Amino acid sequence: MEVKKLEIRAKIIKAIREFFWHNKFIETDTPIMVAHPGMEPYLDPFKTQFKSERGETQDMYLITSPEYAMKRLLASGFKNIFQITHTFRNKEVSATHNPEFAMLEWYRTNADYKDIMRDTENMIFDVCRRVFKKSKIKYQGVEIDLKPPFERLSVVEAFKKYAGVDKKTLEDEKLLKVIVIKKGYSKSKTMDYSDAFFLIFLNEIERKLGAKKPVFLYDYPLCMAALSKQSKKDKKYAERFELYIAGLELANAFSELIDAKEQRVRLEDEQEMRRRLKKEVYSIDEKFISALEYMSESGGIALGVDRLVMLFTDSTKIDDIMFCGEKFIKE
Repeated sequence: MEVKKLEIRAKIIKAIREFFWHNKFIETDTPIMVAHPGMEPYLDPFKTQFKSERGETQDMYLITSPEYAMKRLLASGFKNIFQITHTFRNKEVSATHNPEFAMLEWYRTNADYKDIMRDTENMIFDVCRRVFKKSKIKYQGVEIDLKPPFERLSVVEAFKKYAGVDKKTLEDEKLLKVIVIKKGYSKSKTMDYSDAFFLIFLNEIERKLGAKKPVFLYDYPLCMAALSKQSKKDKKYAERFELYIAGLELANAFSELIDAKEQRVRLEDEQEMRRRLKKEVYSIDEKFISALEYMSESGGIALGVDRLVMLFTDSTKIDDIMFCGEKFIKE
């Protein structure tokens, strides 16, 4: 923990707020303890318990994202909103992961993921100019140009460029598994499409993304759509992107799915996946599902504030830029 880096952190958060207020976004403040956590199969929420004076108990969870609540606000009539909050994900400890971390999340109505790309590059550039009076940073000896526009690279293009995997192979689970086995990344008989995808992605692609210029990696396979809409151009893909700078994932964004029936099906699929993984299965947040019926077309994003601070302060460990962070057991 260095005082200078923490002072820069405070300035960055101040600059983020100034950017959104200047662009007429409303800052929201939703609960961090909820009855229905995110359903993502590979996330593990922290669980706690409310106890009434009569001794009754209710399971509660610390949020992995404020997404459900913020979408309910959109449904109630809010337009463009943002939030900087602490979020919590169990079992995540590494140089770039902390179980408690700061997240910036925002939503823009009458918009899609391309509009959110423009928000993102403009915000990061604006923060850099406000705090450092320049448009370039140096991270681990490499100069990175933050002036918009950032690069755009589809998932299909990335797999071809960095791993030599063509579109036909990427779209075929059996062919993709054969590639994974040939490359020696796994011999597992229980490997599914997502396993094969990420074995190639993490070993051959991720660390090369955003080396000298930030890059938006966009249009993920539909099975990884999460809460995003199906692509209008290719039904096998979803309107989702992630932002990478210096090989570090900073953000995850969607053209938001507002079809309540389709969203319920996806959440039920995630429940089934959690059962297969022998994880706790959570009930569906019916208020969230109902809210989708009243939402207009929207784009949204979650961005890791701590990782952005790491880049701006040339830090390789998330612990170095957190105020009085706790120490956690590492595997």
